[in-house]
Amino acid sequence: MLLYEHPLSSYAQKVKIALREKGLDFKVETPAALGSGRADGAFAAASPRNEVPALIDGAARIFDSTVILEYLEDKFPSPPLLPRDPMARAQARMIEEVCDTLYEAINWGLGEIRWFKRAEGEQAEKMRAAAARQTAELQAWLTEKLGATDWFGGTSFGWADLSIAPYLNRSFHYGLGTAAGSPLAKWRERIVARPSVAATFREFEAAAERMGDAAQRLASGAIRREYRDHRLEWMMKSGGVQIVLDGIAKGNIRFTWPLG
Repeated sequence: MLLYEHPLSSYAQKVKIALREKGLDFKVETPAALGSGRADGAFAAASPRNEVPALIDGAARIFDSTVILEYLEDKFPSPPLLPRDPMARAQARMIEEVCDTLYEAINWGLGEIRWFKRAEGEQAEKMRAAAARQTAELQAWLTEKLGATDWFGGTSFGWADLSIAPYLNRSFHYGLGTAAGSPLAKWRERIVARPSVAATFREFEAAAERMGDAAQRLASGAIRREYRDHRLEWMMKSGGVQIVLDGIAKGNIRFTWPLG
């Protein structure tokens, strides 16, 4: 199997953790021109939105992290990542949905400020403060979902845990993690002890260290950041309206295929 990915992509991290949990052999590749919206070749054929992850498995060409997880669970059911109980399965999928949209948007917005310098000074401070409040609210919700159990799936690590892992870990990377000794901090300690998660997080950290030139690459036109629906909503409600307008004027943001 070949996985088109980028180590900073939380969506790709979910899939890599799942592949590693299932003990599957796979290769990874970061597509050329990823982030420009102008990718071509085998990657573009597999992912018409020019988004990672995309999985190649024989004749199968699959994009979207959730669809890939479902494919892996269907084709390689052991060890299972989804619990058997229908209500618990629904709970895992709801947690994934919240993280893939609401949590992802906050982390992505912080990356726009931190790495791509979309906002500076007072505006950046206000947006970071909004992100901190929103992050704390989501973390409180997740703490409630975890309850007194070790794993979000109950007795074992599974779908919900790997769906949360990249997003909560990035909060810690940004200095917005929960306090030491908190339920989520203890949960994070448990997941990083798993080889699948530890390897994925090491790849994330290594890629994050290489983001020093991100703002220059944006200014040069080498990349055009994709403003998906939930990301655009975050910008609009968190003080980034002018950022969106400036990005459209400069041509350094793009929207999801086939809209531009």
